Amino acid sequence: MLISALIYLCAAVISVPIAKRLGLGSVLGYLMAGVAIGPFVLGLVGDQTEVMHFAEFGVVMMLFLIGLELRPNRLWQMRRPILGLGGSQVVLTSIAIALSLFWLTDYGWQTLIALGLALALSSTAIVLQSLAERGVLKTQTGQSVFSVLLFQDIAVIPILALLPLLAVQEASNVHGGGLMSHLAIHWQVVVTVATVAFIVVGGKYIAAPIFRFVASSRLREVFTALSLLIVVAIEALMKTVGLSPALGAFLAGVVLAESEFRHELEVDIEPFKGLLLGLFFITVGAGIDFQLLIDTPLTIGLGVLALVLIKGAVLALLSFLFKFPQNQGALFTVALAQGGEFAFVLVSMSTQLGIFNTDLGSTVTVIVALSMVSSPLMLMLHERYFGTTSQVNNREADTIDSQGEVIIAGYGRFGQIVGRLLSAQGYNLTILDHSPSQIDLLRRFGSKVFYGDAARRDLLEAAGAEEAKLLVVAVDEPDKSLDIIKMAQQHFPDLKILARAIDRRHTYELMRMNIAGIRRETFDSAIHLGVQALQILGNSPALSERAGKLFTAHDEESIKVLSELWGDDQSYGVAVRQRMDDLKQVLQNDRKEQEAINTCHAEQQKTTSS
Repeated sequence: MLISALIYLCAAVISVPIAKRLGLGSVLGYLMAGVAIGPFVLGLVGDQTEVMHFAEFGVVMMLFLIGLELRPNRLWQMRRPILGLGGSQVVLTSIAIALSLFWLTDYGWQTLIALGLALALSSTAIVLQSLAERGVLKTQTGQSVFSVLLFQDIAVIPILALLPLLAVQEASNVHGGGLMSHLAIHWQVVVTVATVAFIVVGGKYIAAPIFRFVASSRLREVFTALSLLIVVAIEALMKTVGLSPALGAFLAGVVLAESEFRHELEVDIEPFKGLLLGLFFITVGAGIDFQLLIDTPLTIGLGVLALVLIKGAVLALLSFLFKFPQNQGALFTVALAQGGEFAFVLVSMSTQLGIFNTDLGSTVTVIVALSMVSSPLMLMLHERYFGTTSQVNNREADTIDSQGEVIIAGYGRFGQIVGRLLSAQGYNLTILDHSPSQIDLLRRFGSKVFYGDAARRDLLEAAGAEEAKLLVVAVDEPDKSLDIIKMAQQHFPDLKILARAIDRRHTYELMRMNIAGIRRETFDSAIHLGVQALQILGNSPALSERAGKLFTAHDEESIKVLSELWGDDQSYGVAVRQRMDDLKQVLQNDRKEQEAINTCHAEQQKTTSS
């Protein structure tokens, strides 16, 4: 195993830089390296079983990190694309594949259902890596792709529970020899649910306190070791029970997404994830059964083509129904039109349950693997036809060589105003920003700005967070703002924090974090413009100013009241309407009162003058 792993690493070191130079991307480089060193080309490695077991940790870690990104509030915000796009894709693709096979083959209905569900899934590992390299993962289309992949990953849980119910015969080694292998089907479902519940409860009430205890030692290497231990322990537990380790890691990540250590976990595991994912891609390439491809080239070739076309047709239909622009709809289609790594798990389990015969399972595995290899090629064709996608920025963080009393994170239009005011009053500033183009522009005008992600603990330390008096969070991304604040509150508790609020939801989130101050970026300017509009419409300057002050006071009170109801759509909607009615009544009553006072004053002045 050690020699095989060394060969795999050497292949990665050689092939990926060459692939990047040729514009092929790292994923295709890994896959090509796997094919090259596999048993059907150079023959440097034979049986990949042991290395595949090792490399699967990459997928496990990737899904753990995906789970960490999915805080409950973000899941709630994404519920429509997740359920709408993701649910529609899985259901429609499964039906389309099952119906196509029904007309072309004589498989039983159990086999058709299992095939449809297995082939409906796409490769989370390949797609996310490819889109991240092209810098489109954070775009609207990238997030739509992410939503579909997320639904697919979650859907694997009920699919795994469903497969035993489709079994056409008793299997002696179901779940790969796990504890459930000899249980009755209904007990397998019970054990699956119990294991998922244990991970959820354990992550919240066992893992989180342990992380707090270890973090108190301030030994980063111990924290990293614990992070890896959690992932390995979940992998071992799920393997022992007979379930997918990747799903367990995903659930654990979701549970820990609300912990204060979320960002630090991401930073610690990210390098290991990238390395092991590379090994996973190489193993997929090396594991392609070219002998089966040589023996049945027409069947395999038509199978890959049919899989890509059927999935592509469903995805193109969804992109049309959800009104994607042509370019983005094409990207959405080609990004997801391949099979996925979870298909290997489902095919293996279906074979063990007797839903597939061995020949069918081997054929489907090769088709899925070849479709995964085709995915980076399809993305390259998309770039050639629709234009090159923006590349992700790989710039290293700057070395910070000066520190001040105030740290400003984000130096766009909002941060610059704050910075100029403080600098004019004689305060020394340390300014951080994560936009290379913005930094280059500011430096041309003489501003000293450092590049880097302020959500990184080491960068805040270098910026002087231990001694600074104030951190001003002025970034324009709500989630990034919350990450920075959580990191600062966890590691620099004496540092006071002021934050820019992007919208109302972001304001509610910031209020719950109990920072020193919040300022909504557009509120004050909108109020001033509204006051000016009242004056133009014929209201006196005094009445207009008074209306603006009353509106501001009422809205600040409403923010406090409504923040407690945020998340409960029904109660929140009722409260919003009630507050709007109250505001209208307050302004009307005040206007009448001021008009009465003005009339009384006018009559008094008239009486005095006469």
